[in-house]
Amino acid sequence: MKKKKILVTGGAGFLGSHLCERLLNDGHEVICLDNFFTGSKKNILHLMDNPFFEVIRHDITMPFFIEVDEIYNLACPASPIHYQFNPIKTIKTSVSGSINMLGLAKRIKAKILQASTSEVYGDPQVHPQTEDYWGHVNPIGSRACYDEGKRCAEALFVNYKKQNNVRIKIARIFNTYGPRMDPEDGRVVSNFIMQALKGEDITIYGTGEQSRSFCYVDDMIEGLIRLMNTDDSFTGPVNLGNPNEMTMLDLASLVKDLSGSGSGISYNELPEDDPMQRQPDISLAKKTLSWEPSTILREGLKRTIDYFKNLQEEV
Repeated sequence: MKKKKILVTGGAGFLGSHLCERLLNDGHEVICLDNFFTGSKKNILHLMDNPFFEVIRHDITMPFFIEVDEIYNLACPASPIHYQFNPIKTIKTSVSGSINMLGLAKRIKAKILQASTSEVYGDPQVHPQTEDYWGHVNPIGSRACYDEGKRCAEALFVNYKKQNNVRIKIARIFNTYGPRMDPEDGRVVSNFIMQALKGEDITIYGTGEQSRSFCYVDDMIEGLIRLMNTDDSFTGPVNLGNPNEMTMLDLASLVKDLSGSGSGISYNELPEDDPMQRQPDISLAKKTLSWEPSTILREGLKRTIDYFKNLQEEV
């Protein structure tokens, strides 16, 4: 494989740090770009001694200039707690950030991948979700800063290809979990695990009958790399996620079992615009990328629980 110089925006985040690690292991030179709003130096500390790894503190809402072969645009807060903290900044990251990265890709003729999201489908009225579904999104709700920002980013990517022939890829990422998740990010897997390990009640929003599907981080990274390596004629969007769906109640029960926790269950009101169902149809990923998740949820959760246990011991 030809050694490439690759820029990963949001490279110190949960997904970004795993992607940087994998690309380095594949023999490439990696530049990690991050403003460290949600990213953490701890996530990439083990990569610092690698002579082919470089870290630059930068916010992609500001222009950036570099010479690279490929760009993975992962920069954006991805959990509701973080992206709702400063919703205008979240929109700017998706929109202005995409314009800056697409402009860079145009100038240096680099291939660029956008980390989009299943949130572009909103609270879906089609189940499971296929890439040709336009979605059901509240444009003025509390989640709109993220949902509509990502939808606009997809439109920017598509039009930069049409107008400027930029080589683009669009991945719609569904719920992903694994080591290096932020224990305070408010996502369901990290919430449940941390509450279980502390012996606190596991918080269920709504009735707990709402469903999600969970993809282990290593599988997701494999999907992103395969998408980037496809022929330029294939741009996506393509769903990347685990098609095995489960309810929040079932997930809570599994986390309790694997962590040996005696936690109870408490119920809170469902947040505004929280989707009732989220499950990817990955037929396109199977066909074009020869990709599907291989990590069983039970095994992935064990690894994630061990990671959070070690975090607690360090404290």
